[in-house]
Amino acid sequence: MKPAILPMKNNQKPQPKAGVLQIAPYVGGKSSAKGKRVVKLSSNETPLGASPKAISAFTDIGVSLHRYPDGTSIKLREALAEVYSLPVDQLVCGSGSDELIGLLVHAYAGSGDEILYSQHGFLMYKIYAQGAGATPVTAPEKNLRTDVDAILAAVTPRTKIVFIANPNNPTGSYISSSEMKRLHNGLPGDVILAIDDAYSEYATDIADYTTGQELVETSENVIMLRTFSKIYGLAALRVGWAYAPASIIDALNRIRGPFNVSAAAISAAAAAVRDTAFTENARQFNKKWLAWLSDELKKIGLKVYPSIANFVLVEFPKGKHSAANANIFMMENGLIPRDVASYGLPDCLRISIGLEEDNRAVVQTLTDFLKQ
Repeated sequence: MKPAILPMKNNQKPQPKAGVLQIAPYVGGKSSAKGKRVVKLSSNETPLGASPKAISAFTDIGVSLHRYPDGTSIKLREALAEVYSLPVDQLVCGSGSDELIGLLVHAYAGSGDEILYSQHGFLMYKIYAQGAGATPVTAPEKNLRTDVDAILAAVTPRTKIVFIANPNNPTGSYISSSEMKRLHNGLPGDVILAIDDAYSEYATDIADYTTGQELVETSENVIMLRTFSKIYGLAALRVGWAYAPASIIDALNRIRGPFNVSAAAISAAAAAVRDTAFTENARQFNKKWLAWLSDELKKIGLKVYPSIANFVLVEFPKGKHSAANANIFMMENGLIPRDVASYGLPDCLRISIGLEEDNRAVVQTLTDFLKQ
């Protein structure tokens, strides 16, 4: 006999906690467009793919898919410790750096707290803050660069975490090592400085740029976040990592899922990080074509913001040659850029660095667009 279904009282139904329904869901870069040959330049994926060693390690896992992965990701943490000279017990791995951002917010912020980031910072900072019931707070930028003084001026007794993407997505800009230290020195000791270094592997030859590693080594309130989705070419596997003081690592380990990184991701990422020759080749390829694409787009009259990542932010004039119309024209010609209106940049498109033929196609297509 089936149990009776109780009627709803006063049209009641479950309600999510405060803040959830105010979240505008994250929308990733588009993946489809017109044309026989479609070039996706909307998600900052490396055009060179993953290291053959990483692909081989991924394939080898196929015979043990019935086994749970190691819940501590020890093989990956050991590889990271080896390559970056880090203490293995101060590393934690996640399903992309996105998960680690979410865990950090969940562990340290809630209702009545504030999460602070720059005006055009990564959209997931706001989303995770709202999901935790905290208040997202933005600080204005200067010329699409993080303004340290504005960040410090926005800190209140309710601030729990300050997120700085360095290099920043979608602008490609960065703040120097000295400015990052000045920011850290201006923060209260109980406020976490989360340095999101998702694109840092592309910036190793920038003289005044450093990752968050140095500040973590000398502080108790800094965490460095990294990903395998960019230069390592493992976006499909969703794997990231963080380096932080033992107390922060302990907090994250207490709330993360017991098997949050798959065996395939652990194995492939460990092989990828050890293949330093492949990574260096990808870095040099990007350096060459980032400079070329920036210069060529400037030559045809477009404003290109300086970038040290693997993409360029391009500003278009208003009117018939607007960013919105350029987006349509590129899509009609098989090129997929990233619309960044959701970042407060409606006059811009973000374009990832592609293969040589892709980059040349971008310049030719936008040349044709501007001649309309």
